[in-house]
Amino acid sequence: MSADWTSAIAAERMQLDNEFNEHVTASSFSNQQWSLVMTALEFEIENPDDPETAEIVPNTSNLPTIMPELDRIAQQGPMGGGGQSGGGSGDGLLSGVKDALGLGGGGDERLEEAETLANQYADRLQEKLEANGRWSSVCQQAQQS
Repeated sequence: MSADWTSAIAAERMQLDNEFNEHVTASSFSNQQWSLVMTALEFEIENPDDPETAEIVPNTSNLPTIMPELDRIAQQGPMGGGGQSGGGSGDGLLSGVKDALGLGGGGDERLEEAETLANQYADRLQEKLEANGRWSSVCQQAQQS
C-alpha cells in the first residue's frame, strides 16, 4: 500500500465531493469553476505526529494563478454561451487583460471565497476521517510522506 496519505483517502474525498455540492451551489462558483479550484489545491496535514492536534489544511498558493480562468469560465456561461454579465462584446477581452494585470474587480473577493470554501472542505474531510476512525492511520501515513 502506498504511503501517500492523499491516495489513501480517495474514497472519502469522492463521498465528500458529493456532499459538498450544496456548498458549491450556494457559492458564486459553478461546478466547473469549483473543479478547477480543487485542481489548484494541495491538502497537507499539519502536525501529523499528534493526531489530537493534527489538522488538514489546504495549500491555496496556486489559486491566484487560476483566477483568470475562473473568470473566463464565468463569461462563457452555460454550454459555452454568452457571459452571465450580459456585457458588450469588448468586455471579455478587456476584463481578461485587466485580470491578467491584477486590475480586475472582484478578484480578491473570489479568491477569498475560494479559500474559505477550501478551508470548509478540509474541515469536513477531517471530520469524515475522524468519524470513520481513520484519522490516526492517515496521520501516520502523512508522517511517512
